[in-house]
Amino acid sequence: MKRRALALPDASARWADAFAAQVEAWSLAAGAPPAHAQLARRAARALLLAMQEGHVCLPLGTLVDAEPGLARASLLRSGVVGTPRDPGSMPLILDDEGRLYLHRYFDYERRLARRLVDAARPAEPPSPAALQWLRAAFVPPPGAASPQVDWQQLAAALALRQRLAVISGGPGTGKTTTVVQLLACLIVQRPDCRIALAAPTGKAAARLVEALRSRAAGLPAHIRERLPAQASTVHRLLGMRGDGRFVHGPERPLPIDALVLDEASMLDLALATRLLEAVPAHARIVLLGDKDQLAAVEAGAVFAELSADPSLGDACRADLAAWCGLPAGAVTVPAPAARGALADTTVWFTRNFRFSAEGGIGRLAAEVNAGRADEALAWLREGRDPAVRWVEDGGAELAPDTWAQLLQGYGAYLEALRRAPRDVASVTAAFGRFRVLAALRAGARGVEQLNARIEAELRRLLGAAAAQTDPRSPWWVGRAVMVQRNDPVMRLYNGDVGIALPGADGALSVHFPQPDGSFRAVAPVRLPPHETAFAMTVHKSQGSEFESVFVVLPSQPGRLLTRELLYTAITRARERAVLASPAGVLAAAIASPTRRDSGLQARLREAASPAG
Repeated sequence: MKRRALALPDASARWADAFAAQVEAWSLAAGAPPAHAQLARRAARALLLAMQEGHVCLPLGTLVDAEPGLARASLLRSGVVGTPRDPGSMPLILDDEGRLYLHRYFDYERRLARRLVDAARPAEPPSPAALQWLRAAFVPPPGAASPQVDWQQLAAALALRQRLAVISGGPGTGKTTTVVQLLACLIVQRPDCRIALAAPTGKAAARLVEALRSRAAGLPAHIRERLPAQASTVHRLLGMRGDGRFVHGPERPLPIDALVLDEASMLDLALATRLLEAVPAHARIVLLGDKDQLAAVEAGAVFAELSADPSLGDACRADLAAWCGLPAGAVTVPAPAARGALADTTVWFTRNFRFSAEGGIGRLAAEVNAGRADEALAWLREGRDPAVRWVEDGGAELAPDTWAQLLQGYGAYLEALRRAPRDVASVTAAFGRFRVLAALRAGARGVEQLNARIEAELRRLLGAAAAQTDPRSPWWVGRAVMVQRNDPVMRLYNGDVGIALPGADGALSVHFPQPDGSFRAVAPVRLPPHETAFAMTVHKSQGSEFESVFVVLPSQPGRLLTRELLYTAITRARERAVLASPAGVLAAAIASPTRRDSGLQARLREAASPAG
């Protein structure tokens, strides 16, 4: 299949052109014939463009006007392309299956595969006390047939058996409940167990701690007190320095015995490699996420690849059944989405405890995941479920009625600002109930223009309550902003959201929630690069959850509008989701699953082989 041309931002296109020209120059300098150097240039440019889409590599079959076999021979004679067996210092690597990589990303993939294969081996057997807790913690509901298979219990048992466990499930499927009981098992087995909680964003880390705290309330005090009290972003956990490097890595591993990483679908290949290499060899790794969600913004879809195959071997299923008090043969697994190279690592959660599968958010999410566009549109047109509404708005800009519905979502926030603007906790809670999500950044239906208009409307509605001494200032009482760049010195990270509110002297500070429930006030002039945050992209919303969301899709289909993006947007809402979109765009999104090219499974097979 030939890869279509992309309309990339000028800066990205210029970088791809510049890199390709440099590759050609290196090739010619190495003595390659011009034809080989020119093909290397074209391949390098196509690879950079593919990586802009999130692909890790470029299959030669997608290289336009090039027969793969001839292209392979030519590239290997170009003087700038190495192989896995002889990578040298070449800028490009071509593997045996015809995948072309940047050298650095091939190295990431190979290192990650080796770390994953090592982590996937069984751990030491659980203690009798841990098994006793495992059985007691997951009690069948009254009236249920007993014994019965409880996949939350099985997932906890798998994480006791293996040093790597991958748990995939949508919102409300019980991942956090499972982790609480798993951590209790680890603490029962080893009271001094050092556990780290992490997530890719500050919001996701805060949500993880909050959820763990609420679900751990019923645990005995001696266990509850040993649970980790806070979670950190991956960058904070690794100790990101001012020069962009990390304190922790293979040579200086983290001082932990277990890592629980939430929202793992947001991890790109490079960050996943650096994180897992920093986990000591003896430690358990538990990756939580949703295989149906959007992949990382950067290159790679590590979690989706690792969670595609929930196969469990006979010995593993026998152990899990025995440990959970189930009859032999009771543990059966679903068919994999794709065959993976790692066995005995993955569990899928499919039962939803928050959304009904027959209605509302749960039903729409299921229709989207299954690619049933006609059924989804027909059900939305009926408009019978108040949890989901579709506003069929196809104009270049949102219609006035659509705008009116959108602004209603911020009603509670406006009221909190009018009533008590110095009550940071109440204002922040009101702001967190609702969010506008958009697929794009640019354009009349993109985040940038939506934010500008929402901000103007909110300032108008607040009137004097939002005023500052200088009306030309971008700062006003109630302005919400999102940090756009990691700043370790200020302890602010990409994705952190704060609200500008007055102090006792009336001066504005931007208040950021902290993992322990407190708030940290930062002067506006000290903030790293940031943007207004009343509307955010669906990508940025990952790791967040709101009572309701208003999802704005573009007026025309596009390559960024995918099934995973729509599913992620819908499932950010706990209670209500409104979609503003033309029918054709909605149908096109549901019919467009994401595909990312990668060789991770090949690298895993290589690492698992005797020669690996």
